Amino acid sequence: MSTIFRNASIGSRVLDVLVEDGVITEIGSAVDCTAEEVHLDGRWLLPGLWDNHVHFSQLSMVQQRLDVSAAESAAQAASLVAAATSLPELVEWQLDDAQPLVGFGFRDGLWPDAPNREVLDAVAGSVPVVLVSADLHAVWLNSAALALYGHGDHPTGLLQEDDAFEVTRQVNTIADATLDSWAVAASKRAAARGVVGVIDLEMQWNLETWTRRTAGGFRDLRVEFGIYTEHLDRAIELGLRTGRVINDLVTVGMYKVLTDGSLNTRTAFCHDEYPGLEGAANSRGLLTVPPERLIPLMRRASEAGIVPDVHAIGDRANTLALDAFEELGIGGRIEHAQLLSESDFDRFAKLGVVASVQPEHAMDDRDVADRYWAGKTGRTFALKSLLDAGAELSLGSDAPVAPLDPWVTISAAVGRARDGRDAWHPEQAISVDAALAASTRTRVAVGERADLVVVERDPYTSTPDELRSMGVAVTMLGGRFTHNLL
Repeated sequence: MSTIFRNASIGSRVLDVLVEDGVITEIGSAVDCTAEEVHLDGRWLLPGLWDNHVHFSQLSMVQQRLDVSAAESAAQAASLVAAATSLPELVEWQLDDAQPLVGFGFRDGLWPDAPNREVLDAVAGSVPVVLVSADLHAVWLNSAALALYGHGDHPTGLLQEDDAFEVTRQVNTIADATLDSWAVAASKRAAARGVVGVIDLEMQWNLETWTRRTAGGFRDLRVEFGIYTEHLDRAIELGLRTGRVINDLVTVGMYKVLTDGSLNTRTAFCHDEYPGLEGAANSRGLLTVPPERLIPLMRRASEAGIVPDVHAIGDRANTLALDAFEELGIGGRIEHAQLLSESDFDRFAKLGVVASVQPEHAMDDRDVADRYWAGKTGRTFALKSLLDAGAELSLGSDAPVAPLDPWVTISAAVGRARDGRDAWHPEQAISVDAALAASTRTRVAVGERADLVVVERDPYTSTPDELRSMGVAVTMLGGRFTHNLL
């Protein structure tokens, strides 16, 4: 199969690009060939884009769930639940004692009233209700759902971290065929935004999931899947190693371990106490995997050829994660790296630890960071400081926490602004070139794999708003069109 892209803008030149058998074989002026012609008329040809942190099954489910992201209080969230329970056709779920109404997207960090079971009881009655927070680190349940999931005596109904993850796991138990069809639909939406690959960090055993999906119609994205602690021994016994190819689309990824919580849930583990929580239990957040457990787990994974990937959001959690990499003498990746101590920036490069960051989180969390990390926001989502220190950045979305849309991600990294607001800590903005480098794995060059995207505007001269809404005309995966509007 051969395709020739005619009149493609590549940097400052307009050239033809020939793709044969999934590889770029020639770039030049007026290339002579008999391949299928696609006329770009000066549109920009770029390497295909990766989202380096997604939760793909949960992303696939979001379209089927009640959206409570607009709620600015517990009372407003409850009113959305009330509307759904009175009009059940608004949601996919059947409302009965065995299946809860599931909602997604609440952020209670700045709410004037706290989530509690009674406010949901008042609107949902005996219908079990489970609301999953936007950051995936908390769930809010009414009394019926608390009883259903074994937390009947919980005082508030707001569960965090491991308890929340277990409830989420149970409500995410959906027939494979149904979930796989939703995943295919999500992959097509991603391809339409120029995505050619994702790192899937879903909290489940992912090997069979992805071999089944790619055998059954999922063909639009490359996938690297993560491995969690409860599955580490199984992965080692099967000889899974980071980079091992499973099939033409699926590759083994890294060992993911969560060491703290999140900012919105106020469970990110920090050096200082959270304002308003002084003297309370866990006033500095939660350290869910302390060093005495973390280091042996990272060592076991690394010795088996599985690269450690440590979730750390608070500054204390990041220091401890970097300490672990240093003690073991290995590289790897830290997920999020949202709040860092000044002394830790240069350790990323020194230790060979990649900073896997999600710039759109800065846009979602700027106000809650200003409240709970006051005086520290200059080192929050500090992308430019990481680059200046020599760190390697890897950009992603953490979808469904933020949209699986690399142009949204790039816009946030470059502009540090959204919704007409002034840029938040613009000194931490990075260049378009740096953002694209952290979102791609190939080049537009002879011999490179033909994972490509064609866009309608020059990204290097686009404003942040124009980047966010970038038109994508074509996405190609290994020489095969996954999206084509031309």
